Amino acid sequence: MPSFPAEPEIQSLASKLAQLSQGLPAHVHNNLIERALAVLVRLMGEEVDRLDWKILTAAMEDLEGAFKVFYSYRHIRKVTIFGSARTPSHDSEYQLATAFARCVVQHGFMAITGAGGGIMEAANQGAGREQSFGLNIQLPFEQGANPHIVNDPKLINFKYFFTRKLFFLRESDAIAVFPGGFGTLDEVFEALTLCQTGRYGPVPVVLIAAPDTGYWEEWDEYIHGHLVKRGLVSPDDRSLYAITHDLDVACQIIGDFYRVYHSSRYVGEQYVIRLNYELSDRAIAQLNEEFSDILRRGKIEKTQAFPQEKHDETLALPRLAFEYNQRNAARLTQMIRRINQLGTVPPEAEHPERK
Repeated sequence: MPSFPAEPEIQSLASKLAQLSQGLPAHVHNNLIERALAVLVRLMGEEVDRLDWKILTAAMEDLEGAFKVFYSYRHIRKVTIFGSARTPSHDSEYQLATAFARCVVQHGFMAITGAGGGIMEAANQGAGREQSFGLNIQLPFEQGANPHIVNDPKLINFKYFFTRKLFFLRESDAIAVFPGGFGTLDEVFEALTLCQTGRYGPVPVVLIAAPDTGYWEEWDEYIHGHLVKRGLVSPDDRSLYAITHDLDVACQIIGDFYRVYHSSRYVGEQYVIRLNYELSDRAIAQLNEEFSDILRRGKIEKTQAFPQEKHDETLALPRLAFEYNQRNAARLTQMIRRINQLGTVPPEAEHPERK
């Protein structure tokens, strides 16, 4: 039988950790560091077996490695590209993925892939090593780092799918998906679920396939015929994604999403949208007229940064604030597209893919 620390030992360790945190240099996130340490201490007092500790430790090591790699690139927007590992290099969709990755890099984005073969290899090839990330996971078949990202410092090896999937979404400002199997469809549905529930995004999600394949059109028919018609998803939820065969359209959808819109967050009960450029009063009036259905109360108003955002790197950006009802993420995405239409971007504007 495994032995667990006695209560006095746990209390003693907790006291030592409290003293340790007090002795640490001042850190803006000290309260979160203390919470993380407290979780470990509490688990020591629970009946947690060796396998549980292995999962916890390996997951934390996955997180640590990815945090370190991505930190230096936190101000550059990125596109995660999903698709089959089995697509051969002579396939038209392999060539399409290569050209798409080259296109988004030319627009100032970096590319994130799963580091494997097929569509992932095509995307790393098109983006080039300098503008690529690879999030690799070892499988008993078909998964090794492709030659366009292997041995690169931006290749990250994960033990767990769930930590890997976290970083595909956490670090990306757009999702592009090419045809694939179970894994690809899992990634599509997870991304859309998190968009729909407000746990990720808003971001553009673009589904791309070669002309005349019908791959995404038939998938969309299923969504409409079996999910929308039965009331399992809202009709507006189909606006969370776009389907195209045209690479210029795909790249434009992604670039245009950040034309005026910069990012968003909650500050208390206020949903705050940061903007690259201030909107006119007339544009604000139009937004209030068109999107009153997503307001819990009050209206959409211009604002400056809130006191809670004093350490935010977007401090100087103009903002909109409102009480969002949190019920219709698709309508919020539609509103962001409308903001990008209503805003005026000066000709000398800086590249929008910097965040």
